[in-house]
Amino acid sequence: LNSLLQGERSAVATYEQAQRHLDGEHPSELEANRSCHAKRIDVLTRRILELGGDPTVKGGAWVGFTKVIEQAASLIGHSAVIAALEQGEDIGLDNYKDAVEKVDPMSKTMILSDLLPAQERTHWRMSGVKQMA
Repeated sequence: LNSLLQGERSAVATYEQAQRHLDGEHPSELEANRSCHAKRIDVLTRRILELGGDPTVKGGAWVGFTKVIEQAASLIGHSAVIAALEQGEDIGLDNYKDAVEKVDPMSKTMILSDLLPAQERTHWRMSGVKQMA
């Protein structure tokens, strides 16, 4: 669960960075995804605390994408930023699917009923943005 939490923290930071660099392009989609990832931080944090764990405060898999976005926005352009966000969503989707078999039964139910469908929606939304870009 902490690994998923790390990914969500990184996703929020990455979307915030992207929003600054995309100069107002796709504001509703980017904010919807950032907000959805932020809500998942809350859900995961609560579950980790319920299990007696210590929720991580550091970011995870998306950290590299933040650097890509910083460079891509100024060097390559907006389509590279969108592609990096979609790739991050791909990773998040894989992480949730992998986690299902590694967690306790209540956490598995939470992932399957709430977190994975939310991740599928953010992935779908970024895929749509990428197609428009």
